Amino acid sequence: MYPPGEEHFKMRDLRQRHLATLFTIIAFVMPAMPGIAGAAQSNTCIGVGDTTSGRGSSRCDSKQSMAGKSMAVNDNREGSVPSSARNKVDRSQGAGGNDRDSSRSCRPPRWTVSAEAIALDRVGTADRTLVERVPGAVSFANVPTTPGAPALNSTDLDQGFSTGLKLGVTYQIDSNRDVELSFFHINDWDSTRSIGPDSPLNWLVMRAPGIFFQTQDFSYQSMMWDYSTELRNAELNVRHKLSSRMTVLAGLRWLKLDENLQGSLPPPDRTLPLWKFNPNNTLFDVAQIEKLPGVPATGAFPPFWNASTTNNLYGLQIGAYGKLFERGRFSTDGLIKVGGYLNHAEESTGVSIRKVVYPAGASTNHAAFVAEVGLQCKYQLTRRVALKFGYEALWLDGVALAPGQIHETYVSGPTAVTALGVNSSSSVLFHGAAAGLGFSF
Repeated sequence: MYPPGEEHFKMRDLRQRHLATLFTIIAFVMPAMPGIAGAAQSNTCIGVGDTTSGRGSSRCDSKQSMAGKSMAVNDNREGSVPSSARNKVDRSQGAGGNDRDSSRSCRPPRWTVSAEAIALDRVGTADRTLVERVPGAVSFANVPTTPGAPALNSTDLDQGFSTGLKLGVTYQIDSNRDVELSFFHINDWDSTRSIGPDSPLNWLVMRAPGIFFQTQDFSYQSMMWDYSTELRNAELNVRHKLSSRMTVLAGLRWLKLDENLQGSLPPPDRTLPLWKFNPNNTLFDVAQIEKLPGVPATGAFPPFWNASTTNNLYGLQIGAYGKLFERGRFSTDGLIKVGGYLNHAEESTGVSIRKVVYPAGASTNHAAFVAEVGLQCKYQLTRRVALKFGYEALWLDGVALAPGQIHETYVSGPTAVTALGVNSSSSVLFHGAAAGLGFSF
């Protein structure tokens, strides 16, 4: 009860009680609000001493917080918001935001993308004689039956190194499993060799099964062979970590190996080789005849031999990564993969007879084997960016190579060219270096 004339004090006391009740409700509700729960759970003391300086109580509970708010209300002017309540809201909001930022920055990366430049050397091919030398004193009619001295073999066409781009994407399912997708493409392996013209003169001869043989049309010509290769690779693997140093994998892999082998006679004929109507001419006779006026040669001069092969390998593979060395930001891993494949191999050969090309081709399905080994070094530039460099070797067995199709092409007549099949029993090795960057996010 209040004495008469003290209604003013009564009303002020009621307002203060109402404000105290309001802020008590807010104190209970705020910890459940997004962004403020983190601060409420951290037991920050508001209005009960200075915890940072050590003064007052360092233990906070709901009763102390409520008491502090009631005291703050009674000490403030009528209708004002206590500074301690404002500080609590500000601190709670800041703490909640920091919690979200901290959890976001500490979350392990799920995705890793990489781009690498690769430079691989191609080693090995089907062993076939491409050019023989027959003495120029032998008549043209006797060249097919005269043994020659090998002058160029397909193994002499060393294609060397070629470069390409390798791309990869890895998604981490959990701490022990991830999925890896990678692709690379190299298409610039190429080698060209020419034999002749010789002094003294020699016939330059290429032979194939049946009645086919090819020589130069004139003594000033050489016999040139060009050999090119292209390789594509795509694979999808699931990897499982067995320990901190060992990871196993299993997955699907596709490889496509394309090759082309061409034989030609540069420079092109200046005149028509009419001397062939007298097959008893020697190459020395041809050298004299070509000095005389002749009928100009016109039209196309296609390669006298043009063989292409395509291998599509589809299969399953297994493998393992092993951590060989790790110190600070630097680590070294070893890799091995092996797999069995179905190789759908195709070959097509165009044979030029009197400057007219007669095609032949065949296809087959053949078992193949692929093995890969590698050594990769990694240096972690930042938490998300890594520099990678290393060595890798890829061996393909059971593939069709272009030189191997020479003995599968049979010429039985002036216009009859037949493919006897596809020789898909060859092997080839690709090996070299790779370097690039990986980015995790």
